[in-house]
Amino acid sequence: MATLQDIANKLGISKGTVSKALNGASDISESMQKTILETAVELGYTKTRGKKNNKKKLCILIENMDYEEPHHFGYELILGFRQMAEPAGYLVDVVPATPELQKSMPYDVFMLQNHYLGAFVLGFSLSDPWMNDFYRSHTPTVLYDNYIISNPNIAYVGIDNQEGMELAVSHLKELGHEKIGYLSNELGAHIMQVRHKAFFQAMRKHGLEAESNCAGSSYYITQCIENHLSKFLNMGITAIVCSHDLIANAAMIQCQQLGYHVPDDISIVGFDDLPICAHTSPPMTTIRQDRIQIGKSGYYALQSLMNHVSIGTLLLHAKLIIRESTKKVRK
Repeated sequence: MATLQDIANKLGISKGTVSKALNGASDISESMQKTILETAVELGYTKTRGKKNNKKKLCILIENMDYEEPHHFGYELILGFRQMAEPAGYLVDVVPATPELQKSMPYDVFMLQNHYLGAFVLGFSLSDPWMNDFYRSHTPTVLYDNYIISNPNIAYVGIDNQEGMELAVSHLKELGHEKIGYLSNELGAHIMQVRHKAFFQAMRKHGLEAESNCAGSSYYITQCIENHLSKFLNMGITAIVCSHDLIANAAMIQCQQLGYHVPDDISIVGFDDLPICAHTSPPMTTIRQDRIQIGKSGYYALQSLMNHVSIGTLLLHAKLIIRESTKKVRK
């Protein structure tokens, strides 16, 4: 691991100047700080402990995900992480990782500049600028529902989405459904790609037709419903699995507006078990991921990485929650 002296030697400056720059001293010019930070990252320098009398700092980087209210998807992910990190003596900052922030500096430079020892990363899409930085990052980092290959400093946590999709398709087959469709957001996120692939694998496993026209995806939920739902109904599809609960809820509402009854005419299964699922009309059958436990697992994985235990993937079991949006197919 690179030292302060290594950085100083590389730049031909004093070790004290390097230390001051890394700690944000006001008497070091902005251009010099930038040069020192970038050189530190280039040499693989990372902070391994907090200063004396100061709390060690971690951050939760979040993008494309609501998190401020209890009914928001990210709320419990953050809560679970904090429930483990803060009693262990860490200060946890929640930082919106806007595209502007990501474009303004490399990921490792941001982490070093702000004295973060590691990060839990939520909601990133494959097009986010820092996703490329993660392939070569030296900073211990745990990604929720994203996967980076061959970097021992990066881990992936989530639920077993293959298991979740298997539970959904198996449940529908047990109810007699053979023509099953799949609605999804566009495949611009790793998790959407994983669930899309898992749906077709589960269909084939159960000997069910799995043609490409049985799946539809669009960027916006309204587009997804408008572009694909009526087509599915006209194809004689009797059940639909959705990539997340909000699409499933929109599909139920649209089916009812078109004169179809859920689940008498068509069964619908969501994914995630958001708080709204127990209160939709009808209450939604869905796949639950325990977001509190995922948040805690994010901390466990990050702590392992910071202790040089190179965890790759940590997946929790999925659980089928049966409510009233599915029933036996009409014969």
